[in-house]
Amino acid sequence: MGLHLTQRIAVFSELGQAFRAIGDPSHTNDLGFLGLPFQTAMQTAIQKAFAHNGWFEPHFTKQALLDWGQLLQKTPLEEWCATVPETNPNPKRVGIVMAGNLPLVGFHDFLTVLITGNKAVIKPSSDDAQLWPVIIKGLLELAPDWAAFIEVVPQIKNIDAIIATGSNNSARYFEHYFSKYPHIIRKSRHSVAVVNHQTTDAALQALAADIFTYFGLGCRSVSKIYLPHDFDVNRIFGNILDYNAVVQNKKYGNNYDYHRAIYMMNQQPFLENGFVIVREAEALATPVAVLHVERYQSLTQLDQHLLNLEPEIQCVVSDLPLTFPRCVMFGTSQKPALNDYADGVDTLDFLLNL
Repeated sequence: MGLHLTQRIAVFSELGQAFRAIGDPSHTNDLGFLGLPFQTAMQTAIQKAFAHNGWFEPHFTKQALLDWGQLLQKTPLEEWCATVPETNPNPKRVGIVMAGNLPLVGFHDFLTVLITGNKAVIKPSSDDAQLWPVIIKGLLELAPDWAAFIEVVPQIKNIDAIIATGSNNSARYFEHYFSKYPHIIRKSRHSVAVVNHQTTDAALQALAADIFTYFGLGCRSVSKIYLPHDFDVNRIFGNILDYNAVVQNKKYGNNYDYHRAIYMMNQQPFLENGFVIVREAEALATPVAVLHVERYQSLTQLDQHLLNLEPEIQCVVSDLPLTFPRCVMFGTSQKPALNDYADGVDTLDFLLNL
């Protein structure tokens, strides 16, 4: 049967305390039950992750841990789990195929499977394989009974349901291979922002975090901004300068230099400021270090346009009166709440109805 819900919440709350201690120096002395050994092991894993995957800058990995640490607390967990029964007499084996574009990008699925009393059969991405063993070891120290509920596998099989995240190409494979199981299969999505002349400089500065956190590699990273037809793009440039250090990352810098050279060779118009290239284009998807902008005449028409693109959009960052179902405020796209489900699909409800 495994742990009762109150015990599961207590375990993840304890893990959250350790995450906060690692992610925020002001919490260093508040290590909780896992203590210094866990913190030391995680710090080592963070450095190994960066050595293995140059996109996993340690400060971004620590940011991910801190953000999760803020969510993994008793009150938000209890509110989120209000509909979860105290016990699960018939736990299911739920496969989780994880993406690897961001540090711990599959953690929400992992959390949701365990918090509902089910068994997590996980296949981490090879790009995000260093942190998981330490986290799982820590969880098993907190809850030894979970040794029968957490399984890391090279290939997903012998399952009752599946949650898989990947590209559009891999999603087609997942849909074919896992079609006989209850499933959630996620494809590529992108996030956009909508501003107008009343958008403040403070809001644009907050938007910079939505654009550059994790180098823009996430589905919640803003890759495109919709602007009024006469909006001065220099206002964008002037308010994102705090993130100029992203270009010092070797992989990001290489992308910036490469695409700048390509656009110049092809005589394609663009603006740039030394760390990001801005182009007027309709596409939602952009290469790393490139930001698209598109002009709009009518907010009402744009609102309908975004609704038409809903299957391709993860969230819209704006404080304007839009009807798009997943709108978030400036500076918050990379900090989803526990009930901000990817693609708008309620993972908790899916698992409770297996």
